[in-house]
Amino acid sequence: MTDKGQFEKGHNIPVTHQSFPGKETAMPNPQPLWDEIPTADGKSQKYRAAGKLKGKKALITGGDSGIGRASAILFAMEGADSVIAYLPEEEEDAQETKRRVEANGQKCHLVSTDLRDRENCKKLVDEAVKIFNGQIDILFNNAAYQMVVDDIKDLSEDQWINTFNTNIHPYFYLAKYSLPYMKRGSTIINNASINAYIGRPDLLDYTSTKGAIVAFTRGLSNQQAGNGIRVNAVAPGPVWTPLIPSTMKGENQEQFGSTPLGRPAQPSEVATAVVFLASEDSSAFSGQTLHPNMGTVVSG
Repeated sequence: MTDKGQFEKGHNIPVTHQSFPGKETAMPNPQPLWDEIPTADGKSQKYRAAGKLKGKKALITGGDSGIGRASAILFAMEGADSVIAYLPEEEEDAQETKRRVEANGQKCHLVSTDLRDRENCKKLVDEAVKIFNGQIDILFNNAAYQMVVDDIKDLSEDQWINTFNTNIHPYFYLAKYSLPYMKRGSTIINNASINAYIGRPDLLDYTSTKGAIVAFTRGLSNQQAGNGIRVNAVAPGPVWTPLIPSTMKGENQEQFGSTPLGRPAQPSEVATAVVFLASEDSSAFSGQTLHPNMGTVVSG
């Protein structure tokens, strides 16, 4: 770790370890940033909202921490209420997200569930529809699992299946169950990854699911564009979230800030892209993937 500020070139994360799924409450200092964005000189400033999501209703998976928490907070700053889904062991983090959303004047409803079970996906959408009186404007499919394994010979079949059950199958279920309650102008945003484009070898199962998410985004966009419902994705690079200390080895963390821009991203820097895709600012975008990856050039 360096003594550089989180938005300064040369900053890297502290090497630390947690058990999966990782918790924001256990993250070391400096804590991830959820509602601050960088200035040109590497300092930070509070995100400036402009009412882009006023009156909108959002369903966010993995909303207790990381990119999900940052998105819920920025959505609130822009005027949207949220339902966030999270695992039971993430309750403390979810309560803190709720507190931060409500501090920005919006409502945040908590649903503790395991989305690997498709019945739970259906129950989640039903609960969101009930809370929002039949209205879902934004679906942000964000929850994910990864675990570093260097070689396919050591990658268990159970881990492979679990990764797909976590990372792609719920995206399909939640989109399928949400679409009847979406209307022209609604948006679906899927969280992919830089790894779908660079083919990261020590995250083979995770990388494969993220490629599936990109393809799913494109196909669903082509299906729904005629209905005025836009479907896009973000493909983040290295981002300082609880997933990192809970799934990566020390040597992976030591290299975490090795990006063209000289540091890892903060959750807020991905959440700004999510806000863009959720708002009418992105009215010309569907079937596209944005790349908040700290400067790595990829195709697609």
